[in-house]
Amino acid sequence: MSAPIISETFPPLKNDLILRAAWGQKTERVPVWLMRQAGRYLPEYGEFKEKNKVSFFEMVKTPSMACEITLQPIKRFDLDAAIIFSDILVIPQVLGMGVEITEGKGVVFDFLLETPDDMKKLYADTDVYRELNYVMEAITLTRHQLQGKVPLFGFSGAPWTLMKYMIDGSASAPLPKARKWLVTYPEASHQLLKLLTDKIVDYLSGQIKAGAQILQVFDSCAGELGPNLFHKFALPYLKDIAYRLKEQMSLQKLECVPLVVFAKDTHFATEELTNSGYDVVSLDWTQKPTHVRNLAGGKVTLQGNLDPCMLYAQKDELIKEVQNMLKKFGTQRYIANLGHGVHKDVDPENVKVFVDAVHKYSEEINESM
Repeated sequence: MSAPIISETFPPLKNDLILRAAWGQKTERVPVWLMRQAGRYLPEYGEFKEKNKVSFFEMVKTPSMACEITLQPIKRFDLDAAIIFSDILVIPQVLGMGVEITEGKGVVFDFLLETPDDMKKLYADTDVYRELNYVMEAITLTRHQLQGKVPLFGFSGAPWTLMKYMIDGSASAPLPKARKWLVTYPEASHQLLKLLTDKIVDYLSGQIKAGAQILQVFDSCAGELGPNLFHKFALPYLKDIAYRLKEQMSLQKLECVPLVVFAKDTHFATEELTNSGYDVVSLDWTQKPTHVRNLAGGKVTLQGNLDPCMLYAQKDELIKEVQNMLKKFGTQRYIANLGHGVHKDVDPENVKVFVDAVHKYSEEINESM
C-alpha cells in the first residue's frame, strides 16, 4: 500500500527559513525550533490531556489530537518549524511489542528482547505505512491546519536507539544489556538493526508522502556506544537511511526534503556524521560550535546546541548565552535549537525569550555584516 503524493494540495508555505538554512541557502535571520517543543512544559498540553482523559499513546494515535498538540507551541511562540506530535517507540509497537508511557513509571514494555530467539516474536513483515497510518493522517491534517505558517518536521528514532529500548526497556537501564547484545550476539544484532532500518526507511518515506517537509532521525542513545561500537553498529545504518531515503525521493518522485541527524554524545564521530549523507547535523550541548564548524568545513548545516538547562536561567543570562551561541555558530548554514529536548518543568516564558532572542540578535548580526 502506498500513500498518495498530495503535497500540491497543501497551502503555500509562508516561512521557508528553516528549509533554506537546511539546504545551505542564505537566510536573513537564524531559524529556530526546539526538540520536544510540544509537550508537558506547556500548560495547554496538561489542560488538553486532563480535559480529554486520554493516555499519551491515545493522543499520538488520534490524528486530530496529535495535530492540535503539534500546533500548541506554534500558536504560543514565533517558531520557524512544527514537529509532529508522536514518539519514536511507535515502530517497536507495530513490530509487536506492547509499549505504554505512564506518569511515574515512564516507558513500560509488555516484553523485552532477552535473547535472539525473542526476535521471532517480532512482526518482521509488518507494513509500517499501513500500521502507522495514524501518523501519516496526523501529518497531512497538520500541514493543512498550519496554513503554510511554518514547515512541518517528521521524525523517527534511529536503529540503535530503538534496539536499546527494545532490549533495555529505557534509555538509562541499570545493566547494559543492549550493548552486551552487540558483543555477544553480533550477527543477531545486525539482523535486528537491518530490520529496524528497513522499517524506518518505509516509515519516513511515508511521512514525506503524507506531507512532512523535513525529517529528523533521533539517535539519542548513540553516545553510550563509544567509537568502536558506534562505527560498527550505528553509523552504517544511519548512513543507509539517508542514502535510501534520497534514493526513494528520486525514484518515487517525492518532494525532496532535508534530512537531519541527531546522534547525542558522539563527539568521537562528528566528522563522520558530517559526511554521512544528512543535510543537517544536530549537536548536543557539550559540543564546541567552532570546533564542529571547522570539522564540517561548510559541507552541512549545523543545528543546536543550547544547554536545555539554560532555559532555567534569568532572562539576561539566557539572552547572553544565545548571543554567544550565535557568534560561535555564525548566522548562515545554522538552525538554532537546544542540545536535547525541553525539560518538563521549564517556564514557557523562557522559551519565548530564547526564540525571540535568536531572531533579534541574528538579524542584528546579519545587518552589521
